[in-house]
Amino acid sequence: VRILQGSATVACLTAVGLVMPVIEQLNYSGAQMAALSICIAGGSIVVSHVNDAGFWLFGKFTGATEAQTLKTWTLMETILGTTGAIVGMIAFTLLS
Repeated sequence: VRILQGSATVACLTAVGLVMPVIEQLNYSGAQMAALSICIAGGSIVVSHVNDAGFWLFGKFTGATEAQTLKTWTLMETILGTTGAIVGMIAFTLLS
């Protein structure tokens, strides 16, 4: 959703709407739900590109070209989101 639509907020809320009915049936603890939230939030910020407002804000504030912004902002957001999702998965595993 994030790659197609551009909004991390929409991607996050869409993911929650899709998985919540299943998660409710599994009776996870509050800590496990928090870890799942971290996973969803991390996944919602990967691959930021030209249809994301943050991409343009970063590019304009730093004076970077579109190509430079793709190489820096997109890479940074992908690393950040992937790391967050991995941390959430590890936390979920430790809390299980």
